Amino acid sequence: MKLKSGSAIVLAIFATAAHAQSSVTLYGVVDTGLLYQNTSAATFLPHAPNTGSVFQLKDGGIYASYWGMKGAEDIGGGYKINFKLQGTFNTTNGKFGLSDTPGVTAIFNQFATVGVSGPFGTFDAGRQIVPMIYAMAETDVRGAQYFGSILTAWLGINQAAGWPGTSTNAPIGALYDSNALVYNSPKFYGASLALEYAPGGVAGHFQGGTRESAVLKYSNYGLNLSAVYYNGHDTNPFPLTYPAAPAIPATGLANNRLYYFGAMYTIAGFSVSASYGVGKNPAHSNTANFEMISGGLGYQFNSRFTITSGYYYLNDKNHSANHSTEVAAGAEYSLSQRTRAYAQVGYVANRGTMNQTIVYGAPVAPGVNTTAAMVGIRHTF
Repeated sequence: MKLKSGSAIVLAIFATAAHAQSSVTLYGVVDTGLLYQNTSAATFLPHAPNTGSVFQLKDGGIYASYWGMKGAEDIGGGYKINFKLQGTFNTTNGKFGLSDTPGVTAIFNQFATVGVSGPFGTFDAGRQIVPMIYAMAETDVRGAQYFGSILTAWLGINQAAGWPGTSTNAPIGALYDSNALVYNSPKFYGASLALEYAPGGVAGHFQGGTRESAVLKYSNYGLNLSAVYYNGHDTNPFPLTYPAAPAIPATGLANNRLYYFGAMYTIAGFSVSASYGVGKNPAHSNTANFEMISGGLGYQFNSRFTITSGYYYLNDKNHSANHSTEVAAGAEYSLSQRTRAYAQVGYVANRGTMNQTIVYGAPVAPGVNTTAAMVGIRHTF
């Protein structure tokens, strides 16, 4: 009897130790606001007409609402096995976020990864937000928010390049990549490196559907610097008329490339940023070749209250008549540790065929100016 009791105690101790070495966390964000925009469009299509002003409840004034779960198991020697599952959802209708296929949603459309971390850095495999987006956010005073930022500017060159906005498969750069293998190095005197490779899995074409990127960052003494190279093969394979027209077969064609250089400096509560980027279709540069220029200024009054502003200029290098300029400003106030209230306003002047938006997911007709304002609440859990 004593032997049985002793064995039970030993098993309980080992079970407790094993449990202490692993963890699973459920988390999420709800971000909803009221948006007014004085011009709008029903789609991102190149000939979408202006449908007039719109007043709506809108998800994602700062970033999208999302939920997820993540976990880690300590396997000893400073190494951990990690997983992350995360997907967006629309607070106005409860729908999940978009996948790579137009019109199709996915539960975990942002992250579905497993990986390992240790003294060497981190390595993650699966669908994930690509390293270039973090580099852009860290060198933009507006933080690559969903309202008037380097993110909406980058989306603007994608829309001008023919992206219909009904999937996450953009023609220039990427917000998410499926099948991605991503390595993030530790910081070395403030410098770090991120490398990505995503095999396409296309029979008969080794480069079919592949993507690769490299990001070099420096962060120290209030200064953030970023250099980005992204290259994709057979990206944006869906024509505007999909599903009536089938997807374009993968051949390994290099048709998606983005270069980006950005900097941000913060001192005594003030932040200033600037960046320059070029997005093109290297296989057919006469169809897509855009430059993107940004600048930003912000000030943090205290731990709760911050104001930010940004300027974003896009130019079609093939057709000088196509260009757009966007300015945006916002204020954020932390009501508590988990809840922020925000107010934002922006204006974009589109010329020619440009249809840069102020708000992610709120289309603007090509060549039409627009003004937008939004107030909302963002709560984390």
